[in-house]
Amino acid sequence: MSAHDAHLLIVDDDERIRELLKKFLVRHGFLVTAARDAAHARRVLSGLDFDLIVLDVMMPGEDGISFARSLREDRGTPILLLTARGETENRIAGLEAGADDYLTKPFEPKELLLRINAILRRMPETPEPEVAPKVLNLGPIRYDIARAELWHGDKIVRLTATEVQLMRLFSACPGEPISRARLVEDLGRDHGQAQERAVDVQITRLRRKIETNPKQPRYLQTVRGAGYMLAPD
Repeated sequence: MSAHDAHLLIVDDDERIRELLKKFLVRHGFLVTAARDAAHARRVLSGLDFDLIVLDVMMPGEDGISFARSLREDRGTPILLLTARGETENRIAGLEAGADDYLTKPFEPKELLLRINAILRRMPETPEPEVAPKVLNLGPIRYDIARAELWHGDKIVRLTATEVQLMRLFSACPGEPISRARLVEDLGRDHGQAQERAVDVQITRLRRKIETNPKQPRYLQTVRGAGYMLAPD
């Protein structure tokens, strides 16, 4: 997906920041809508779909992490958190709430642009209609590789952009472990222990959608010393 196709929602209580980000992103080809807080964003989301949400954490009323968690109940829209808190614990809390990435304030607008484009590149492309779907069976769950869709019976399981990318990586080599370092690299993240920990968080969230018992995973396994492995039926 390119910038010219993407509609972004910016949620920030600081009017100056909202307007600066809106002008900057519009100048780089995005369609941008802005909301002043979570309540305003809910009203906007009730009538529009977005390709990505740029969400400030520290807002009056409902904070960004709580809002992200509630969005994940019925939406897979990618979320990029903006936070003034640089501590690892707060970044992890954002990822656990369902965010795909985070950026600590203050930041360079160019870095925001790079992170937005990185997330959008991970979004699945519309498959060619003549491509026959290939399916991996994971107990009651099935994963359609061609469409990058996870199904439980006749109900689709919503995946975030990061979860889509993880499933694509694992389904490309079922039965083979993928190291945490490679996952960090393929997800387009910087290297380091904090980023490997962030991948662990994403794996935990993905297991909740795949496994009957996420604490004793059968299909998305941890391979000691080697990383993680998808083991379909």
